[in-house]
Amino acid sequence: MERNFAGRTVLAIFAHPDDESLACGGTLARLADAGARVILLCASRGEAGSLSDPALVAGGDLGTVRTRELREAAAVLGVAEVLIFDHPDGDLRWDHVSELHEEIVKAIQQYRPDAVITFAEDGLYWHLDHIGVHERTYTAVRSFGADAPPLYYVTIPAGVMRELEEAAHAKGGAPPDSSFWGIAPDAFGAKAKPPEFVVDVRDWAPRKLAALRCHRTQMGPNNPIAWINEDEARRWLGVEQFRRAPLESVNGAVLEQLGEPAAS
Repeated sequence: MERNFAGRTVLAIFAHPDDESLACGGTLARLADAGARVILLCASRGEAGSLSDPALVAGGDLGTVRTRELREAAAVLGVAEVLIFDHPDGDLRWDHVSELHEEIVKAIQQYRPDAVITFAEDGLYWHLDHIGVHERTYTAVRSFGADAPPLYYVTIPAGVMRELEEAAHAKGGAPPDSSFWGIAPDAFGAKAKPPEFVVDVRDWAPRKLAALRCHRTQMGPNNPIAWINEDEARRWLGVEQFRRAPLESVNGAVLEQLGEPAAS
């Protein structure tokens, strides 16, 4: 029986539109289905990202289109509210550091989350914007001392993106050695610390896939994710892994209630 999260709030903090879906879209959907109020904070509009088809931004700009895509993906995942800030995409580790810190602090004060989710130190694949958001989130949560909500770091299982890429190529989809958003498959999770627990989101993987596909500007034909079906999503996108940040917080476990201890 699924644990009831009614009355609980989870705040997910990421750098760009689509980070939320790739990193932990299944967990966010599972939490929402279990009654949690899921709040998503995105630090930038993703205006410096890749573009799969220029026609998708005809008459507009990439940041505006990606903002709309993020809201569509959030609706698929059951996110209750989306906060999108306009910090410069590509400079999140160095620019507007104090402003982003204060915005995260204010979001925690306003929503009083029972748990916060963000990138781990590796930024999924050593992306500097992701690492910057990790750093700002850690310092913001830490500033609450013993009253801080538990902070969880999400990482991608090492090797899974390579398996997905090879499967997409084998079925005649993506060309060999295709990248994900310009990132080599083996980069994902390669430098991540071991997770403490994993969350089974196979039943939510089709929604995770649907949310990823809402980010149409990022999902070109050479992206292996564009070629997998729902059953394949359950296989390669069906496990999400976490560990809890070492903070002084006395607040109890939250996400652990969804997961199982990671294999040692």
